[in-house]
Amino acid sequence: MLRLTMGAAVLALAFSGAANAGHETLKPKSYDSLGKCVKAALTKHDGKIVKVEYKSEKKAGVYEFDVETPDGKAWDIECDAKTSKITEVEEEVKADDARFKALAKVSEADAKATALAAHPGSVVEVEYELEPDGKGSYEFDILEADGEEIKVEVDATTGKIVEVSYENYQIGQE
Repeated sequence: MLRLTMGAAVLALAFSGAANAGHETLKPKSYDSLGKCVKAALTKHDGKIVKVEYKSEKKAGVYEFDVETPDGKAWDIECDAKTSKITEVEEEVKADDARFKALAKVSEADAKATALAAHPGSVVEVEYELEPDGKGSYEFDILEADGEEIKVEVDATTGKIVEVSYENYQIGQE
């Protein structure tokens, strides 16, 4: 999961400074995809970035920002590392959220079994998400035997796997 190379360590320091400085002072350079993605993410939902992950989805680099907004909501905002365009915005909710419960026709246990059948390992985190299309999903972070962390998203209505990505690194709180 977390393999900080020298470049990633520098990125961690740069990111923490950018997050503390406030996004309005962020002036990303043309070569700075992280800075551009931070700015784009905070344009979607202004708040505090509490975590950033860099992951590989369909062989493309994606930054995922966990943003907490002043109204108490939590958002997962994905940004294409190459184009700096926002590709997905999901609201992260609690397991007992009424909106999520109304959508969930598949139990968490069944969704977890589906995720682990496709990607064996141990679940280290579960998130409950409301998708932009109005659907609900479970997202399981699974630590595989080889030490890689994979994210498996399972549709809460159909029980089908809808997205898989490999986490390259994470900065911030779980």
